[in-house]
Amino acid sequence: MADTASATVSAQPSTARTGVLIMLLGMLMFSLNDVMGKWLVATYSVGQVVLIRSIAAGVVLLPFLWLRGPKKLVAVERPGLQLARVVASTAEVFAFYFAVVTLPLADVMTYWLAAPIYVAAVSPLVLKEPVGWRRWTAIAIGFVGVIIALEPSSQALTLPALISILGSMFFAFMMVSGRSLRGTPDTTLAFWQIVGAAVAGLLWAPFDWTPLKPLDTALLGLLGVVAMLAHVLVNRALKLADAATVAPLQYTLLFWAIVFGWLIFGDSPRLSMVLGAGLIVASGLFIFFREQQLKRQGRIKL
Repeated sequence: MADTASATVSAQPSTARTGVLIMLLGMLMFSLNDVMGKWLVATYSVGQVVLIRSIAAGVVLLPFLWLRGPKKLVAVERPGLQLARVVASTAEVFAFYFAVVTLPLADVMTYWLAAPIYVAAVSPLVLKEPVGWRRWTAIAIGFVGVIIALEPSSQALTLPALISILGSMFFAFMMVSGRSLRGTPDTTLAFWQIVGAAVAGLLWAPFDWTPLKPLDTALLGLLGVVAMLAHVLVNRALKLADAATVAPLQYTLLFWAIVFGWLIFGDSPRLSMVLGAGLIVASGLFIFFREQQLKRQGRIKL
C-alpha cells in the first residue's frame, strides 16, 4: 500500500485534475498488485513471492538509484529508525500476503485502511503532535469500526484476521517513521524496503520453494513492476495536486478490493465488514481533513 500522508504544494485546477486521475490510476495499480499477490500465494510460498517481487521491483528502481548515486543510499539520517522502518515494512509485506491466503481482499484492505487511525492515536506520544477532542472522537469511532469488522468471536477471530491487524500496525509505523524521516529521498526509503523484503524472502524461500511455471514467473515479475509503478504514480499525483485533494482517494482501494474479490475470487463482503469499513473510512477521512485544517492554521506540522 502507498503512504499518502505527505503534504503537497497548491496546484492549478488543470494540474490538480491530472493529479486526481493519476492518483486513481495508482490506486488501481495497487489493487491489481494485491489481486496478483493473492492469486500467486495460493500456489507459491509467501517467501518465494516476496523474493521475486522484490527483485523485479529493484530492477525497476535501479535507473532512479543510478541517477541519485550510491552515496545517497548509504548516507541516511537516523540509521536506527531507518532500520526499524525496514523491519516494519518487511513484516508488513509478509503479513499482507499471509492474510490474503485465506481472507477476502476486502477484509484485509479494511484492516489496512485503519492505519491512519493508529497514526493519529500515537501522534501525541511519538510525534508530539496535539490531538484535540474531535480527532480523539474520530479515533474512537475508527477503533469501533475495527472491532465491528474484526467480529471478535471464537468463529471470526482467526489467526489471519489477527495477522491483518498486526500488519496494519506495522504499516502505521511506516507512516509515522516516514514523517520523522522527511529528509530521506523516497527512492532511498524504497530501496532499503526492497532490500529488507528481498533478504527475508531469500531466507524463507529455499525452505518452501515450488517450481515456477512460465506464466507465473511472468506474473511474479509483473507483481514487483506494478507495485513500483503504483508508488511512482502516487508520488507524482502528490506533486501535481494538494494532499487534501488526492490523499482521500486511497479509500478507493476498498472499492476495488470488493469488486476484484467478487469477480475473481467469488468473495462476498460480510455485513459486519461493510459496517466496520464505513466507520473506518469515515473516521480516517475526518482525521485527515481535520489535520489539513489545523496545518493551514499553523497548529500542526505534518
